[in-house]
Amino acid sequence: MPEITLQSKLPQVGTNIFSIMSALATRHGAINLSQGFPDFDAPRALLESLGKQVMDGHNQYAPLAGMPALREKIAAQILRYRGVSCNPESEITVVPGATEAIYCAITACINPGDEVIVFDPCYDCYEPAVTLAGGNTLHIPLTPECFSIDWNRVESNISPRCRMIIINSPHNPSGSTLAHADLLELQRLAEQHNLLVVSDEVYEHLVFDNAQHHSVLQYPALRERSFAIYSFGKTFSVTGWKTGYCVAPPHLTAEMRKVHQYVAFVAVTPIQLAIAEFIENEPSYAGTLASFYQSKRDLFCTALKRSRFKLTPSAGTYFQVLDYGAISSELDTTLAEHWTCEHKLASIPMSVFSAEPTAQTQLRFCFAKNDEVLLKAADILCKL
Repeated sequence: MPEITLQSKLPQVGTNIFSIMSALATRHGAINLSQGFPDFDAPRALLESLGKQVMDGHNQYAPLAGMPALREKIAAQILRYRGVSCNPESEITVVPGATEAIYCAITACINPGDEVIVFDPCYDCYEPAVTLAGGNTLHIPLTPECFSIDWNRVESNISPRCRMIIINSPHNPSGSTLAHADLLELQRLAEQHNLLVVSDEVYEHLVFDNAQHHSVLQYPALRERSFAIYSFGKTFSVTGWKTGYCVAPPHLTAEMRKVHQYVAFVAVTPIQLAIAEFIENEPSYAGTLASFYQSKRDLFCTALKRSRFKLTPSAGTYFQVLDYGAISSELDTTLAEHWTCEHKLASIPMSVFSAEPTAQTQLRFCFAKNDEVLLKAADILCKL
């Protein structure tokens, strides 16, 4: 029989860097500060609620848009933390993970030949979704010093084919955040050029040093053209539950749901009900996260003061970028593997987040770990 041949739609895509580095860490018994997940449990009340929902028989399909009880709680949380009213029926969709929502939003709106602007270093799920939709991804580098957006450069790169801009704040991998002035510039350009926006805000509650998160939902002209995407996995330390939500105006929500129903159809029923119950009982929980994670950032950064690394404390997320230029001139991809094998500490090389990586000496470390793990990792780094 003739061999079956397949022309890949994603020929440049292989196993992602997070899986590679986590597997390497496991193989060598290394401390894993590479993949972004906590090594501590979610609130006990949330875990107990999930067990209760399962045992109470809530194990069949949820509605396409999500369980009404959860969508109502999401609307209440948005009003509480962002001061914005949303319609749970027509503007909020519960999804099995933020990545699925990003894919569905892009697929619903991007046609062959459309251009989508992303900012490098950028999270790895954006471009494949654009490619599968037949679009073209335009990578614009963030400023190397502070990972900020050069809006003049953005405006000069907007062509008649440009359809969408994807932003991410707080930003993975750099830990930077967008300011009020950034959102105003984005709003101006989106209105002027009739652009859609996908706003990846999964770390919305992890903003440090008394700063505020600025959401596209808080800017009226942006809200009318944006998909804002969030993650319960990040907020409640349950990344394996793969549950999040998308907030968009009714006309965009309707199109996004058309794709969602043929990708995953629904999110997991008992998980949705457990989260709804937890929010009902602990509505202020999300507001405690900034101080909790800032203390971990500060612990890690303080422990590195005697090291040879250069760093600027992360403004948000649970990631810290370290510059090893004073220690080695090796490529970051090579060094990350070397240090995992030889020094038993895994990280993520920053160059993998850029389409055209320049020579850089930066690694990303996850500090969503128990304090003793962070101190042990810092001790290793201080000896390098």
